[in-house]
Amino acid sequence: MIEFDHADSIWNQAVHADEHGDPFCCRTEWQLSFYEALGQGRPLYVRTQAESVVALAGRAIDGVEALEPIDNSWMFGSPLIGPDAVPMLAELIRDFPARPVIISGLITNGDRVAELLTTFSERCEFYLVSNETACSATLEGGLDGYLSRRSAKLRRGVRSAARRAAAKGVVFERHTPGTKAECDSVFQRIIDVELRSWKGIGQCGMANEPSRTFYRAMMGRLSAARGSRVMFATHDGEDIGFILGCVGSGVYRGQQFSFVDTWRRDSIGNLLQLEQIRWLCEEGVARYDMGPLMDYKVHWTETQRRFDAIALYPS
Repeated sequence: MIEFDHADSIWNQAVHADEHGDPFCCRTEWQLSFYEALGQGRPLYVRTQAESVVALAGRAIDGVEALEPIDNSWMFGSPLIGPDAVPMLAELIRDFPARPVIISGLITNGDRVAELLTTFSERCEFYLVSNETACSATLEGGLDGYLSRRSAKLRRGVRSAARRAAAKGVVFERHTPGTKAECDSVFQRIIDVELRSWKGIGQCGMANEPSRTFYRAMMGRLSAARGSRVMFATHDGEDIGFILGCVGSGVYRGQQFSFVDTWRRDSIGNLLQLEQIRWLCEEGVARYDMGPLMDYKVHWTETQRRFDAIALYPS
């Protein structure tokens, strides 16, 4: 995997050549970090051709040897990347004719689904494994344009919270770690906040395994191109909140945010979102992907897209 484990690999370049429901999660920074944290030694099957990649893992499922996405848990990304990925999958399946194959990250009713049906419908049965709805927002028009597309209630709320936070002396720091030392320092600050958040108190956040290994590995991979976008909210020199996201394949993908539980009435999470968007607009990033749909994300985004994971069983 060494040949793929860098920002400009053929794998990552191929992500640009296709449409995906969650493009960042198709990239090696996500996929190989998942494998490092949760791969469980599964064999990998990666094939490349020009601007296309097929990346799957092998595993026994209910006693049957199958091919599945490397990320076999969240399944946000697709193992079929680039315009020739489906013919390449057909070649791979010829080498493993009796194995079912699970394909994730397929835009519902998209061209890739139609191509799979055309290619495999006579020799495979199709089953829906899972589906997810992702949400995103355009950053067209900069921060003012973005805010103009939000509700008046949200605009009033964040502006009022920003005034209160500024009066208390809350400030925001931006970080794009590019060395191991910078990653180690920034990641430790993230964990220190997480441990004092409701997620840390409940032992269900980034400070716990396997999330800790996954996010640390991902930040390390992103450091070569300074792809992480990390912001801290601080008060009197103490970190009270953070937001972590990544820039890749032309979009920003939000990952995690937390704030110290004693600051839960001060809208620190909303302010971190606002300040992160301000930063991205200054950088000219065009789109903000917030990942799986949750109630609070409806207020921050305007586009929802469903994508599916399907299984192909040889008939």
